[in-house]
Amino acid sequence: MTFSIVARDPNQRALGVAVQSKFVSVGSVVPFVSADAGAVATQSFANVEYGPEGLELLRRGYDAQAVVDTLTNGDPEAASRQVGIVGRDGSIAAHTGAECFDVAGDLQGETYTVQGNILENEATLSAMADAYEATEGGLPERLLAALHAGNEAGGDSRGEQSAALYVAKPEGGYDGGNDRWIDVRVDDHESPIAELERVFKLYDVTLLEREPPAETRELSGPTAEAVTETLATLDFYEGASSETFGEAEREALEAFRGMNNFENHSLSVLEDALVRGWDDAEGTGESRLVDAVWHGLSRLDRR
Repeated sequence: MTFSIVARDPNQRALGVAVQSKFVSVGSVVPFVSADAGAVATQSFANVEYGPEGLELLRRGYDAQAVVDTLTNGDPEAASRQVGIVGRDGSIAAHTGAECFDVAGDLQGETYTVQGNILENEATLSAMADAYEATEGGLPERLLAALHAGNEAGGDSRGEQSAALYVAKPEGGYDGGNDRWIDVRVDDHESPIAELERVFKLYDVTLLEREPPAETRELSGPTAEAVTETLATLDFYEGASSETFGEAEREALEAFRGMNNFENHSLSVLEDALVRGWDDAEGTGESRLVDAVWHGLSRLDRR
């Protein structure tokens, strides 16, 4: 009841898993990732021992295919298992047992593997692969694009329930204290992939850092007025809104920045992001502001 993608971004030294399933809290079962080893997705009567054992084998120098062979050869129920692995060394392998419920299969590319079981159709896997290869941006955007494409092509034949995105890279965690760069999940939702993307965007603008822009723009005109009206609606600003964004308006934006823990971005960078991202943003109120910031920052590389 699950489809997933396991992938590697050699430029960022990042490895990740994105997964959706008609299963509660799929993020607690399927993805296992470590920057010093690789990434593993274990599903279809998942054997969760495949995660830590697979990562340890990768650390010991086994390539992905050797890890898959070792795990499945020692498992009497391997015929009902499914696993995808990408090693830090770039090796890729997958296993779809002969007893996995149809439609089940896996597909590999240069830096990724996609796999699924109890799918609506085989097109789910090819759509995921195509979307991952065609999407521009960083690893998380490409992983999310693959989930959306797989779901739109057919997805899980039993429907949707939960989704997760887990990406590791060296010193990628909070304040550089571990490798947990991105760890977001939706445990039970009618549209889990869309909700996962919403949560990721909030996570991105709050916890992840971007390279500084070469120049910043200031809010003005209709965009300045719309941002000020939104800040007023959220009780960060008092007074009439106008097409001028001055000291009082920036104090309101600074209060919004502090309340939402956006310390990774200076006030000038946040204002610049709103200038560039407002027209592409969706939603209303705080969600519109956050989405605008995310769109405005998206042109900058993540650190």
